[in-house]
Amino acid sequence: MFTPTRRARPFTARAPFGLKLLVGLVLLFLYCPFGIILLYSFTTEETAFTFPPPGLTADWYRVALFDRPDIYPPLLLSIQVALVATFIALILGSLIAFAISRTRFFGREAITFLVILPIALPGIITGISLRSAFGLFGIDFSFWTIVIGHATFCIVVVYNNVVARLRRTAKSQTEASADLGANSLQTLRYILLPVIGTALLAGGMLAFALSFDEVIVTTFTAGQQNTLPIWIYSQLSRPRQRPVTNVVAVFVIAITFIPIFLAQRLTQDTND
Repeated sequence: MFTPTRRARPFTARAPFGLKLLVGLVLLFLYCPFGIILLYSFTTEETAFTFPPPGLTADWYRVALFDRPDIYPPLLLSIQVALVATFIALILGSLIAFAISRTRFFGREAITFLVILPIALPGIITGISLRSAFGLFGIDFSFWTIVIGHATFCIVVVYNNVVARLRRTAKSQTEASADLGANSLQTLRYILLPVIGTALLAGGMLAFALSFDEVIVTTFTAGQQNTLPIWIYSQLSRPRQRPVTNVVAVFVIAITFIPIFLAQRLTQDTND
């Protein structure tokens, strides 16, 4: 009688101690500033930073939540901009991904390069270019100029996720759908959207996180408006209640960490 055997696990060599130590040092270098921000959000010192902190208190979190109403308008503006920029990126990034992955036309590679270029350019170059374009066309700085600036790099994130998923999807699925009498909208709804759903969700989360904490491009496109990252930057030169700035920075880190972590989990589960 045939007895099924247990599937053997693939052999993985243990990493040498030197490699583990190097990885640990790199992670310490990357995340030590976050730890410092978190530590000094609890310090009792209001104007100057001394190490070690003279004392620890959680009162600054109460101050940030209830005694500093100037925090909430920049926070609301940042959320609104991130949501609208993400929505635009989901639509345009998906359409570009479908066009690039499903069709062949002259200049396709050039368009791919131009779509990806904004994420590779320094933010100051993108900001100066957008500011010059707005000035050339006589566009006043507003909520929508910030959204346009953020959408330039949010589209790239969505595009990369969707086009990678589409390239791993067999075209025979859409061909079979057409053979069975489905029209384009039905194929999109029942075949393609379920396939790229997690890619869209992951791309949207990454786009939201990138938009929410963007400061360089926003500086050139916001005019007199303040998003939360710009508010934090402006508070660094003011000695009053400096720990409140660290408290807000901790919130920004948490808000951006959650969608990035979820996006990483979504893409990881799909790739397994």
